[in-house]
Amino acid sequence: MAEKLLEIENLTAGFLTQSGTVKATEKVSLSINKGQTVCLVGESGSGKSVTSLAIMRLIDYNSGAILEGSIKFQGDELAKRSQDDMIRVRGNKIAMIFQDPMSSLNPVYTIGDQIAESIMLHRKKSKKEARKIAVDMLRMVGIPAPEIRAKQYPHELSGGMCQRVVIAIALACDPDLLIADEPTTALDVTVQAQILDLLRGLQQELGMSILLITHDMGVAAEMADRIAVMYAGIIVEEGSARDVFARPSHPYTEGLLKSVPGLEGSRGEELYTIKGNIPGLSQLPEGCRFHPRCPHAKDICRQQAPPAFSVSEGHQASCWMYMDEGGAAAWKLESNPEVSR
Repeated sequence: MAEKLLEIENLTAGFLTQSGTVKATEKVSLSINKGQTVCLVGESGSGKSVTSLAIMRLIDYNSGAILEGSIKFQGDELAKRSQDDMIRVRGNKIAMIFQDPMSSLNPVYTIGDQIAESIMLHRKKSKKEARKIAVDMLRMVGIPAPEIRAKQYPHELSGGMCQRVVIAIALACDPDLLIADEPTTALDVTVQAQILDLLRGLQQELGMSILLITHDMGVAAEMADRIAVMYAGIIVEEGSARDVFARPSHPYTEGLLKSVPGLEGSRGEELYTIKGNIPGLSQLPEGCRFHPRCPHAKDICRQQAPPAFSVSEGHQASCWMYMDEGGAAAWKLESNPEVSR
């Protein structure tokens, strides 16, 4: 049996505002095994980044808080740890790559100094030793002439090079878990492919686990062992990458897959879009949160939030179409023949 590295149970996180507490995620449960890649997918505003900030306890610095639930990392409860304790975890056992590499780097420090900082803090190396390791890290992530690049500043590097530097900083202390929050969003297509190949190769070399946050189902298909689909602060479907792509079992997941160019329709046809917009955190609908945008919504969907139903072993979806074995599931397959093939 695979050893669990991270276990999140019923995580509810939110922000304290003048009008009260706004929940950004609610009852989120997710686990990651050692050496596994789990992709958290969904539109912007789904709560993906808030989930990652809650895991790192960085949400505390943004007027946010963990309101309920458990975050266990290697059996240790992080939700109740002090910030002083979390300093020893962040960048050491759990590292994070943020969306925009340019805003993640300090413009007034050299690349080498920024990598060396975490090495000196967590690995207790001297400045000279840390700078040597920093050069080795730049070489490991594929940056040419690392001795020269280590003396340069972020503005002297391209976006793709800066992203490699951010990855080097994240991996400098050999973390067990890497959280990558949209690591390819600001990059062009060819550089995106290079970064994903780099992450995959480093994972195999270092044996770390990855929580990859993305809105791109193509990236999820390429990287994920398991996929969790998030909508309006909750996980609506979770399963192996094979199961989710072969048989998407929530209408929102179907919509995301149809929206990917080349997966549905033929050349020249209008690209499919999910009608409507994701609701605001203070304007969540009653019942199923997706029902205002769902083409299959029934009365029960508007009245009650669905629990997570088991679609198959290790694959579950929160949709009322699975409340029985017969008609409800058959209705879905008939309404979308692509799913049954």
